Order: sequence, then C-alpha cells, then structure tokens
Amino acid sequence: MTVPDVFDPRRYAAGVPYADYRILRDHHPVAWQDEPEVLGWPAGPGFWAVTRHADVVRVLKDAATYSSHLGATQIRDPDPGDLPFIRRMMLNQDPPGHGRLRRLVSRAFTPGRVERFTAVAEERARTLLAGALTRARAGDGTVDVVAAVTDDYALLNLADLLGVPESDRGLLLHWTRRVIGYQDPDEAGPEVRDAAGRPVDPRSPAMLRDMFAYAQELAAHKRRHPGDDVLTTLAHEGELADGELEMFFFLLTVAGNDTVRSAAPGGLLELAGHPEAYRRLRSGGAELGPAVEELLRRHPPVLTFRRTAARDTELAGQRIRAGDKVVVFHASANRDERVFADPDGLDLGRSPNPHVSFGDGPHVCLGAHFARLQLRVLYRQVLLALPELRTAEPPRRLVSNFINGIKSLRLEAT
Repeated sequence: MTVPDVFDPRRYAAGVPYADYRILRDHHPVAWQDEPEVLGWPAGPGFWAVTRHADVVRVLKDAATYSSHLGATQIRDPDPGDLPFIRRMMLNQDPPGHGRLRRLVSRAFTPGRVERFTAVAEERARTLLAGALTRARAGDGTVDVVAAVTDDYALLNLADLLGVPESDRGLLLHWTRRVIGYQDPDEAGPEVRDAAGRPVDPRSPAMLRDMFAYAQELAAHKRRHPGDDVLTTLAHEGELADGELEMFFFLLTVAGNDTVRSAAPGGLLELAGHPEAYRRLRSGGAELGPAVEELLRRHPPVLTFRRTAARDTELAGQRIRAGDKVVVFHASANRDERVFADPDGLDLGRSPNPHVSFGDGPHVCLGAHFARLQLRVLYRQVLLALPELRTAEPPRRLVSNFINGIKSLRLEAT
C-alpha cells in the first residue's frame, strides 16, 4: 500500500488529511516521509511520521531518546548557523536545562494570575461578539468571526497577561503571523530572501531582531514601572541568563497567541457542523468543561512537533537511526481508534479524553490552563449570543503542516 504524503503544507489548506492519517495508523504507524522543495523552501532529508496515540505519547515523554534540542522542534531544519540561537528557547531544550527554564517562567504563569483575567476576558468576549453581530446584521447578515472576534480576543488576552501596552498590541499579531504563517503567502507578509535567493527562516536571528529589541525595551520599562503581569515577573527574575528573557517573550507571544487563535475558531467550526451538539450545549445538556476538551481533540491547534533521535532506537517495529527526524502528528493521535471510541464523532461528554492537543511529557503546554480558560469564556458568550451556529461559506484554512489554523470563518449572524 502506498504511503500517503502528509508533509506538503498546501494539503492542509483543503483540510486535515484524516483519511490518510488512518491509513498510516493502520498500515504504516511510523512512516518515512520525503521532504521535497515546497513554496520556495529547500528540500530536506525526510523524516519519520508517527501517527498512533501510544507512539506519539512515547516520543513526547522520552526526551532522552527523542530530543528537542538536537534539531529543534519544527519539521524543516533550521540553518546550521542559526541552530545555536534557536536552541536557547525553552521549547527547543531537553531536561535538565529545559526544567530550569520551565520552573522560572512558571513563577510568572501562575494559575492565580491567569484566573484574575477571567472577568476581563468575559467582558472582552461579550463586547467583541456584540459589536461584530451588530455590524453583521446591519450589513449582509454574516460575520467573519476570525477577523471580527477570535483574533482580537486571543491577542488582547495575551497582551494583558504579558503586560504589553495597548498602543503596541498589534505588534504581537504581526509577529505571530510572520512566524506561524511563514508557509502561507497570505500570512507571511513580504518575503525576505538571503544572498542565495532562498527564503529566510522566520526563526532566524535576523528575522527576530525587531521583536527582541522590543522585549528588551519593555523589560526595562517594567523594571522601572512594575505591574501585575508576566513580563514584570520575568524582568525581575535574577536567574535568567543573557537572551533568555527575549526568548521567553518570543515563545509566549507566538505560542500563547496562536494556541487560542487557532483553537477558538476551530471549536466554533466543529459546533457549527454538529447543530444538535450545539443545542445540547446551549440548553445545559452538556457541560462546557468536557466540551472544550472534546473540541480541542477534534481541532488541535498544533498539528505536528518534531524531535530528533539521539540514538539508534526502534518504534512500532521500525528501526530509527541516531540523527533521524521524528515527527509526531497530534491530529492523528487524537483520532486513534485504539484509544477513542467513535473517534470521528463529536462527544461533548467524552470521558476519559486523553487527547494530546497540548502535548505530553516534559514539554506539555505551559499555557494550557490559560488557553482552556479563554476557550470556556468565549464559547459561553457565543452560546448566549447565537441561538444557532451556521456557517455562511466554507472556512479558509492556513497553508501549514504545523498549525491547524483558520484564516476566515464566516457565520450567519442569526
């Protein structure tokens, strides 16, 4: 049986290839994928695609065998000259160094601080929805909830948590789109090429210079004018080495913004496609907490993460050599029939629900608590504002094999 191609980022603009994932899980659970030149990005050496839930969890938990540090965590190899710089980010480190950085940032990212944002998020969701629906009803009766609600909602919540001034908040979305959407011509902005004519990696020092300069300026401001925010805590953290604060700012800006920015419209799209489930949720026949978990399982914000084999090993009967790229497919693991009953169905009360939408192991998402809170708040306001949830046209999806992004989701403003 032919091994399906699940690498090409252009495929994901038409939808996540769940049928191909099932073929891989059933017949090629650890499958070699070629990495040809795509959209101007150079060809790579290829990688192993890991698609079964048990194998994905095994890879994510075993940092000694499957390293985040050796080649970083994106499918595409960084420029060798950029790799030492990229490795400084917590996401691209292994224990024990990763644990030190995680403990430091955890002091700032406390549940208590996150919970204090609940009332602000409630009012923000209510205001954004009310304004968007009013404009839609005065117009053609439809609203793009990505442009009118979810992008701003995710951005403004993150800006509050970080302590970014209101006048600068648009920068966060600009940087997120540049880094996350680099494979999508609509999102990446003006293309930057090197002397050889190749696109410049958005993770490179050259492309992050403006973000890092801003982080340094903002941290200096927070030292003089402290606030109740994450960057104030990091700015006063004496254990951070040179450059680590800037890397934290980069990670929190991009990952913190795009997790909710991708998951929020994805959950709404799932509910629009299951009107009976939406009615049950709205009537109180289903609880919002478990529903959020099921919507995350159905539409994980992150599709894939890469590791590099630190030694020769074996996974699902496949021999893997030291230095090979090993890529876990979260979206496939979340539909694994070996773990989830009726995996393609939407069960808002599913329990247990061991989805891997926020990862697993030492790198499990640090902001998962904050993301879940934001999603619960937003969906609660949508349930109050819209008796029915209907799409007006098919969504426009991100060209990406990394982020499960939705660029546009137009709903009927009923």
